[in-house]
Amino acid sequence: MNRISVFRPITLGIVLAGVVSGGAWAQAQDPTPQQQDIQKDKEDIRNDKKDLNRDRADRNADQRDIKKDKGDVRK
Repeated sequence: MNRISVFRPITLGIVLAGVVSGGAWAQAQDPTPQQQDIQKDKEDIRNDKKDLNRDRADRNADQRDIKKDKGDVRK
């Protein structure tokens, strides 16, 4: 058996493994910034919900004041 015929499949196997591992490594780099965006979006949504609750309470208080003022005007 010839030395070249033994080393050729080994070399091709190593090259193929390097290409596959390089592709997997390149894909694994991307999710970190995306995860940060998701966390920031969730935080923004929580803050928006808090603001809406405060606005709702203010609106309800204003409505009570308006009704009270109307009653006072009638008297």
